[in-house]
Amino acid sequence: MKRAILTLDGIEKAFGALKVTDRVSLAIAAGEAHAIIGPNGAGKTTLIEQISGALAVDAGRILFDGRDVTRLPMPARASLGLARSFQITHVLTKFSARENVAIAVQARAGSSFRFWNPAAREAALNAMADDALAQLGLGALATCAAGTLSHGQKRRLELAMALAQTPKLLLLDEPMAGAGADETGSLIDVLRTMKGRATLLLVEHDMRAVFALADRISVLVEGRIIATGTPAQVRNDAFVRAAYLGAAT
Repeated sequence: MKRAILTLDGIEKAFGALKVTDRVSLAIAAGEAHAIIGPNGAGKTTLIEQISGALAVDAGRILFDGRDVTRLPMPARASLGLARSFQITHVLTKFSARENVAIAVQARAGSSFRFWNPAAREAALNAMADDALAQLGLGALATCAAGTLSHGQKRRLELAMALAQTPKLLLLDEPMAGAGADETGSLIDVLRTMKGRATLLLVEHDMRAVFALADRISVLVEGRIIATGTPAQVRNDAFVRAAYLGAAT
């Protein structure tokens, strides 16, 4: 395996007596597309929130690109190259698609724009935003208010916002949620184009997307990873099928 860009070392999270992530250890190789699957309530979103810094760990360590980020807040992790998309789209509906992406870029690289004059700053931000929108097939919608976009287009916009931040690692929390069959196929195609540009860590219930995109898959059940392997290895694992895939495929 290539060097690990993300290493989880026995991380835990409990809410009262309920342990949601239980000594999770995992290494994600730089450049890979890695999927985390599991039944509802398995702890997948909690795990993503711990990695992103939105939720503190109770125990264990998180290493990102060789650095211990366990106690770093979410903005600090983002500044190091860790970006995230959400189950529910997080776009500013009254702002244009271009403005949404430009704001995301400025949030990621804010200090580097501080000393530019306003006109140059705006031109640079808009150029970066337009480039990201074009890569996601949204170039013609740059001036449209985000609230007028379809569900699938909003998903693409959120991905453009993440891509424009030039992340080293992109956390994708159920990017297919709420998408119809046609939109799912389109989003899978978009994410295929993103493979290799950044390491992808994907949490997803849609097995069509998982098996189309993932280089490796980890299965999370009751807060613990019960298996990690290639799609073929996971699909053929009797224990995994009994615990999850038998009901999901």
